[in-house]
Amino acid sequence: MNPVYGLEGPIGSKGINMTAGIKVILGLLTGTLFLVGCLNPFAPRISDDLGAGDLIITDQRSPEEVLINFQAAYVFRDSLLYSDLLDTAFIFVYYDPDETSSGRFVSWGRDDDLKTSGRLFRHFNVIDLVWNATIYGWQDDSTGTICKGFQLNLTGADSDYSLTGRAVFSFRHCRDGRWRITRWKDESDI
Repeated sequence: MNPVYGLEGPIGSKGINMTAGIKVILGLLTGTLFLVGCLNPFAPRISDDLGAGDLIITDQRSPEEVLINFQAAYVFRDSLLYSDLLDTAFIFVYYDPDETSSGRFVSWGRDDDLKTSGRLFRHFNVIDLVWNATIYGWQDDSTGTICKGFQLNLTGADSDYSLTGRAVFSFRHCRDGRWRITRWKDESDI
């Protein structure tokens, strides 16, 4: 008479314990998937110059903390983090030397800035923003201003750029307790 086979071998015999073998194989597969799952092939490359503890995301409880998150948003090319830095009334201002015969200041709002920054984040493989010295700054309970020097290095597949200059940021303390940027005037050395 043929024995009846189950997962553990012939039922009622001391056959091979298939259940234990399957558990070991499933455990190894799960462990492998966990380790591979920690690698995100779609994540942007991060500069090798970052030290331990650099670029911690803050709660934006001060204008300085907003600028820490601003730097992280650029370095990590994180448009979601970047969008939370901008007030709904945000304005970006820059000088365009090619506009009219003597140049002029040009501005755009929050939606245009988010689109432009998104394109910047997608185009460059590595973005490195370094804040230099604070030139001036003030703050009261609801508003503030900071002017900082910066160096911005952009590395792309076909081109690299390096910009230096100053940025003048105006801030507003919002109802949710966070500070946000209401105006960013770019004073890049072009």
